[in-house]
Formats: sequence, structure tokens, C-alpha cells
Amino acid sequence: MSEKPHGRVFDLSLHLLDRQVLDRDGRMVCKVDDLEFERGADGSLYVAAILVGQRALSHRIGGRLGVWIRSIAQRLSTDDVPRIDFAQEDDIGSAIKLGASRDSLGVAPLEDWVREHIVSRVPGSRHESE
Repeated sequence: MSEKPHGRVFDLSLHLLDRQVLDRDGRMVCKVDDLEFERGADGSLYVAAILVGQRALSHRIGGRLGVWIRSIAQRLSTDDVPRIDFAQEDDIGSAIKLGASRDSLGVAPLEDWVREHIVSRVPGSRHESE
């Protein structure tokens, strides 16, 4: 078990949930869909990871809609729920800024595949004129 990273106190729904996550270059990584907690040595809970994707979000939605979303997401991906270690967080403001690059996180495999195999083949998608 890792130690409590920063010791700050947050209103999770106000400061973390549904916030955009930006990489060290300011590129959009994802939105915070859910959080993973660990218990510190003193017994208090702290945020250990940001959880990303439909399966993470489906738990927050709950009910039949949440079950439906989770079921579809599980059929589309056999991987675990993508997570970002909260220790990579550099700043929390209007967005959560990370100290890592988007590509190194690997939290959006479907989006990365679509960008590489479909969008990149569209003329002008690489901003060649700039």
C-alpha cells in the first residue's frame, strides 16, 4: 500500500469527478469517471487513482442504465478499467493536470486505435498546412 500522496482534502464531486484531465503538454487525456481509494496507515481514505471509461462511469450512474452501459463496455473490451495513478497529478484547478504524456498513460485504447487507423487517414487530419 502506498502512502498518502499530498495530504490535501477535497470535495470529490466539486474538485475531481467529471473534471477534464490534461497531460503535461496540455492535451486532453480523459474525464474523471470515478475514483479508486486506498486506506492510509492512519485509517483515513485517500484517492489512489483516477478511473476512466464507461465501466467506471456505469457504477456512478447505477440502475438499469448503468448495468446496460457496463454490459456493453465489457463486451467491447476485455481489459481492466483504465486507471491513472493519482501520484501523477501535478495540479488541480479547472482541470486536473498530470506530469505524464497522454501517450504513456494508455487509458483510451479505443480512441487511440480510431485516431491511428481511421482519423489519421482522412486528408488534412494531420494539419499538414500548418
